[in-house]
Amino acid sequence: MDYGQWKPAKSFSNPQGGPIPVIDATAPGRVGDVRRRNLSLVLDSIAKTGDAKPSRAQLAAGTGLTKAAVSSLVADLVESGLVAEVGLYRDGERGRPGQGLELSSRRGVIGMEINVDYLAVGVVDLGGNLRFHSSVESPNRGLGPATVMERLGALAAEAKAAAAAEGIAILGGGLAVPGLVDEQRSVVLSAPNLHWENEPLNPRALLEGAPLGVRLSNEANSAALGELWYGGGPADFLYVSGEVGVGGGVIIASELYTGPGGSAGELGHIVVNPVGPSCSCGGAGCLETFAGQEAIFEAAGIPPGALEERAELLLAALRQRDPQARKAVDDAGRYLGVALASSARLMDIEAVVLGGHFATLGEWLRPALLASLERHAPGLLDPRNLTLSSLEHSGTLLGAAGQVIRSVIESPFEFLLAAKLA
Repeated sequence: MDYGQWKPAKSFSNPQGGPIPVIDATAPGRVGDVRRRNLSLVLDSIAKTGDAKPSRAQLAAGTGLTKAAVSSLVADLVESGLVAEVGLYRDGERGRPGQGLELSSRRGVIGMEINVDYLAVGVVDLGGNLRFHSSVESPNRGLGPATVMERLGALAAEAKAAAAAEGIAILGGGLAVPGLVDEQRSVVLSAPNLHWENEPLNPRALLEGAPLGVRLSNEANSAALGELWYGGGPADFLYVSGEVGVGGGVIIASELYTGPGGSAGELGHIVVNPVGPSCSCGGAGCLETFAGQEAIFEAAGIPPGALEERAELLLAALRQRDPQARKAVDDAGRYLGVALASSARLMDIEAVVLGGHFATLGEWLRPALLASLERHAPGLLDPRNLTLSSLEHSGTLLGAAGQVIRSVIESPFEFLLAAKLA
């Protein structure tokens, strides 16, 4: 998989206590910049080959490095536990058989998600495989961050135990929330559907001792990255996240675009009906008020209750061609089409991936959505480029964890400075 570019972290934490400073690789007598870059080059090359499992000789040929240099670099990566040697095979008829190399399945990251009505965790190994997944319904709207984080901490402990049972050492974690965040300060700037404003979090406390700590991110942005890296998303697309709220993540040239203030992609708060109902953001007539999960349930006449039960009731009503349910989903599709038409014209997007409940409702949502797009932006978005996410409800977890995995792949030198994990 293509992880693209990444800005290296400034430091990693030492699980034995205190931070481990990053060595100045440019200083005399220190490990040089060349080796630092080459470590990243080799690890990135292994990551991009996926199931091919290249040998040292193949890495040397592909990177242009000498076989001796590759062998030395690989030795460090294997010793650190980031890379594993697998199998024996011949590159040709002559010479000794070579060992294949892959990202280690014995090292992993925990992806975590706080949403309005549920909490979720997942263990993702370095190869991008979801090794454990747990989700519980949790009415988080209006609860203080401390309470929600305590509940999430119990799930994170469950994920750590599951990882330990499979011999997976946890390097760090990624936490996604449905709102705007300041990653550097670990502050949720605004999460209207949770009723959180400028709320500081302590993500690191969720995974005490993990050398890479816990990275905070926006839920829709994480889901977009999950789609890019693990769902086969194209190089340029708009990801639409359907939950209680409606979010969006913009991918351009295989990179997440967040805008100068970090709020690009707020699709749910595009005004699609100026005289529409009030929205949690303080505005009125936003897409979220017509196409959010709760809005569809209410319009379809689905009674209050547990999320999973309500979702099943809605699907059952749609299969039975219930007119109220069909109208609710048709209206959501129509208003989603209005928002996508505006987005397509503004950002020149050519592909859209629908996730969350939009993917679940895709069969019934698509006709009204395509008709709306054709009316408001005829010919602008090819229907073949309007696709449903195949990651179901794991995309956000994969994206949250994937950002940490990607940081290791792009900057393995810093990771090698941290204490070894058993």
